[in-house]
Amino acid sequence: MKLKVVLEPSEEGGFTAYVPSLPGCISEGDSRQEALENIREAIDLYLEPVEDDMSFVPGTEIMELAI
Repeated sequence: MKLKVVLEPSEEGGFTAYVPSLPGCISEGDSRQEALENIREAIDLYLEPVEDDMSFVPGTEIMELAI
């Protein structure tokens, strides 16, 4: 999966990174490299299923979609 990441210099120093297609998926780092490593971790956590995601009402269909 490929996602676009926006990397911006932060006013306080360092960089802020976010993923426009994943609302609220944001991270930061003291360097570009650190910010990119941190946003990768944030993406993994954002996409990781949690127990609440696995509670379905009867008749629910689960499908996979390639993007």
